Amino acid sequence: YEKAGRAAAEGEASGYEKGTTVLSDDQERAQQAEALIARMKAARGYMYPEWEFAARQDPQFVESYNRLYELSLGEGRHVSAKVREFVAIALLCFRGGERGGLVAHMKRAIQLGATPAELFEVLEACVVPGGAPTFHRGLEALMEVVDGGAGSSPAR
Repeated sequence: YEKAGRAAAEGEASGYEKGTTVLSDDQERAQQAEALIARMKAARGYMYPEWEFAARQDPQFVESYNRLYELSLGEGRHVSAKVREFVAIALLCFRGGERGGLVAHMKRAIQLGATPAELFEVLEACVVPGGAPTFHRGLEALMEVVDGGAGSSPAR
């Protein structure tokens, strides 16, 4: 932004071809934000409204966060994105994460090839280190993913 502003002050075309519309910093930031939001939704299958808001305020910050997200929960050299989602689900259950976040990560794990039965086993693995409340939080989210919370259990 600084370079474009300096160029415009010096009478240059700000890096844009002559005859094109020069965007204001706010317009450029808005375009960056919308493109970032679209990429994040496409890659994840979801995006929290709070992160959309943050992207519109500071797309560069959210772009940096998104890169960390991709490195953390994307395909690794040795651990698949599906398994990384399992870890995220277990941690969110333990930390008392909101059900919406658990549901989103469970749905992403399913998009990556996980089955409801695998998700159930991830929750089972949480019982000893995390306790029954951790298991219960995960069950609530899994029930919503599997059948909208109607109460049936995943096939084992």
